[in-house]
Amino acid sequence: MYRKAAIALTFAVLLLITYSIFIGTVDLRSYFIPLLQSSPLGAQTLCATGPPLKVFMYDLPRRFNVGMLNRRTAEEAPVTGKDWPPWPKNSGLKKQHSVEYWMMGSLLWEGNGGDGTEVVRVSDPELADAFFVPFFSSLSFNTHGHNMNDPATEIDHQLQIDLVKLLRESKYWNRSGGRDHVIPLTHPNAFRFLRPQVNASIQIVVDFGRYPRVMSNLSKDVVTPYVHVVDSFKDDNRSDPFESRTILLFFQGRTYRKDEGIVRVKLAKVLAGYDDVHYERSVATGENIKSSTQRMRTSKFCLHPAGDTPSSCRLFDAIVSHCIPVIVSDEIELPFEDELDYTQFSIFFSFKEALQPGYMVNQLRKLPKEKWIEMWKQLKNIAHHFEFHYPPEKEDAVNMLWRQVKRKVPAVKLAVHRSQRLKISDWWRRRK
Repeated sequence: MYRKAAIALTFAVLLLITYSIFIGTVDLRSYFIPLLQSSPLGAQTLCATGPPLKVFMYDLPRRFNVGMLNRRTAEEAPVTGKDWPPWPKNSGLKKQHSVEYWMMGSLLWEGNGGDGTEVVRVSDPELADAFFVPFFSSLSFNTHGHNMNDPATEIDHQLQIDLVKLLRESKYWNRSGGRDHVIPLTHPNAFRFLRPQVNASIQIVVDFGRYPRVMSNLSKDVVTPYVHVVDSFKDDNRSDPFESRTILLFFQGRTYRKDEGIVRVKLAKVLAGYDDVHYERSVATGENIKSSTQRMRTSKFCLHPAGDTPSSCRLFDAIVSHCIPVIVSDEIELPFEDELDYTQFSIFFSFKEALQPGYMVNQLRKLPKEKWIEMWKQLKNIAHHFEFHYPPEKEDAVNMLWRQVKRKVPAVKLAVHRSQRLKISDWWRRRK
């Protein structure tokens, strides 16, 4: 009797699986390899989903992009893959806001659209899923003056005026209201004069906290990492990485910041007096970046308090140094968080916890060596997702960003299609 019941049950399960495969709704891993479903994200290889995103890129004169890298040339013709310039080695902190450069380069690269890439450039805008606007808004701020009273700032202002005029004359901008256009705005002051004019676009941003929800929000925008400034730790193969890292907690940077960044001054007092805590006030010179690189590689934990905005390049410097990030922020948003679980390789403290004397240091000291090594391994596994390359590499930051954009497109298309036929755009809000 039991044998017949078991045979019947087995037959029913096989029939169900066969039917599911036939209609395309089954994931065989969930039947036969359930452990894969719960394995740590950091240990998995994230993979592309579906065909590459089809992107049309506007051909803008070089003054809007690479012309800022070499201001001695008057060349205005749009840059091509054949004359794509390398990122300057002596750019200093400008590098951290260079996401716009790497995204543009990925569209110009001759291997664009090949295996492992998430985006393909199309020459016919009618075929495009999205439109890329290659304006280096962050570099424009860093290049053309740093305050509103600087005469050079007018160049940045005029570039924004010229770009908005060009976009408003575009059939494709007007068709969607700019909602299917991608614009990198990674510096907090990028596009500072006319930011409201491009609010509807898919913005590539670092910090959401600086702007109100009507300007930046997770439903339409993409969180990007800063481009790391320190060199990546390529040969981190010590037999005992825990013992070889003799500094418990490391921080080096500006301590006088505004807004949430005032926590840095308070942390200086809380963390004073510990022999194995290095908390140093400094500015980002070439020499200080070199010393920071070495100290991150010899530290177990690297502190990431808020700066002028909740995020800073320091977090991504820590990741590529395989130094466990200690994130002190109540409002930070993190890149690729739909694919990466930051709690597997980072530790989080609220402002209140971090400013409680002795609390943060004691919690770090309590973390078992085995747990630290597990987190260190996770960092090594996921660090390549925060690397920017030209040509782009599979699963690097550039491809991760395009994959994030691809996931925004369906909602954008829905909004555009509905807006084209609705007589009362917000009728659902008027319901009682």
